[in-house]
Amino acid sequence: MILKVEELNRVVQATILPEEASLSNAEAFKEEMITIIGNGVRLVIVSFENVNYIDSSFLGSLVVALKYAMPRNVDIYLVSLKPDVKNLLTLIRMDKVFRIFNDYEEALGTLS
Repeated sequence: MILKVEELNRVVQATILPEEASLSNAEAFKEEMITIIGNGVRLVIVSFENVNYIDSSFLGSLVVALKYAMPRNVDIYLVSLKPDVKNLLTLIRMDKVFRIFNDYEEALGTLS
């Protein structure tokens, strides 16, 4: 298990526990995300607060999770990205695909 998960009112706060989001844990992340999304939630907020490094295989798993979520009307928000991770996501334009917030509180503030 690489995610610490808390759910409240169909909103899941999922914190990635490892410091490296890489090939070694990308498959486990994808499976955990698909399980969470399949449970009928409306929003998954993924916290990168512990993540110092992310590679392309992990980004691929994140995109697979989003593709699984979209037809189920589930949003995925990203929060607490460290500068290097945020810069990478911006460089490859993932900030146009995912909504990125500073923290959980800011992301939750968008809910109506």
